[in-house]
Amino acid sequence: MGLLTIGAFARATRLSPKALRLYDELGLLPPAHVDPVTGYRRYAPDQVERARLVAWLRRLGMPLVRIRHVCSLDAADAAREVRAFWARAEADFAARRDLVAFLVGHLEREDPAMTATVSPLGIRYAAGSDAGLVRTSNQDTAYAGSRLLAVADGYGDGGAPASAAAVDALKYLEADGVPAGGLLDVLADAVEQAQRAVHGAVLAGGGAGDTGDTGDTGTTLTAMLWTGSQLALVHIGDCRAYLLREGELFRITHDHTVVQTMIDEGRIGAEEAASHPQRSMLVRALGGGADATADMRLHDAGAGDRYLLCSDGLSTVVPDAEIRRVLAGAGEPEEAVRELVALANAAGGPDNVSCVLADVVVGA
Repeated sequence: MGLLTIGAFARATRLSPKALRLYDELGLLPPAHVDPVTGYRRYAPDQVERARLVAWLRRLGMPLVRIRHVCSLDAADAAREVRAFWARAEADFAARRDLVAFLVGHLEREDPAMTATVSPLGIRYAAGSDAGLVRTSNQDTAYAGSRLLAVADGYGDGGAPASAAAVDALKYLEADGVPAGGLLDVLADAVEQAQRAVHGAVLAGGGAGDTGDTGDTGTTLTAMLWTGSQLALVHIGDCRAYLLREGELFRITHDHTVVQTMIDEGRIGAEEAASHPQRSMLVRALGGGADATADMRLHDAGAGDRYLLCSDGLSTVVPDAEIRRVLAGAGEPEEAVRELVALANAAGGPDNVSCVLADVVVGA
């Protein structure tokens, strides 16, 4: 079979001539022959399959630059790239879905018709932090108050002041008068204030070095704000939040790490992640040059719920099953915090460990 005209090739591939000209200009799908006088394009029949692949990838929403990369690979590697792209797209969709749920819950709370009459709820809380058995200093900060619960895990030369500054920047939320109707804006402002506070603390403490670069120093932050019937979550980094409800343990945060991204994209499995050399490398944090985009979520609280916020000094060495056992069995929050810290140290205590625990109770 001879070369196909651009019209025939467009019909065979279900791509418009305009799209084919664009893909030619971008180097994605150059024609087999271009008439030097008329500029008329002709395509080889064996280009149909590549053209269809480009069309399918465009329907997935893949950027043209990444499509060009995928088309340069052999079939097996191209398949892995498509899986990785879609896993990332699903993760992004999940993040937007969480924001939609936050907004819906936020708006419904503003509607008096949606507000049910329930028994007043409160929280009982405790916080604890320990340097562990290996580190010479503690760069974690843990805080629990009547409205604010927070854990931050600093890193770099100025990690300790960075984590303390992030938590201190949120403590104004303890004051009465935070408007429920403006909760989303309040949380967004709080994250910005924490980011500025971390930057200032790093500069003041010399963590930026001679060049003023703060890229290697910063902190993670996971915090919850008690509103009276809900807990509003802010999360950046690899500290975690768990919920124990009716004996079941749920992890309600998603780690912002290189390894978690690789898991999401299907590049590695959970077993490989546990020993991966980049398992502690963050993709989001409060610090110079880092992506400080926070996950935000609302959780409707119920009497008997138990929430745990912890640094990765607990979650990387104590299995979820053991965390659930302690949360389900321990009495007061202080007892559970002590037992969790002790478990981390019994497992070698390789890192600082911090825990904040809150019980939702009637009439507290």
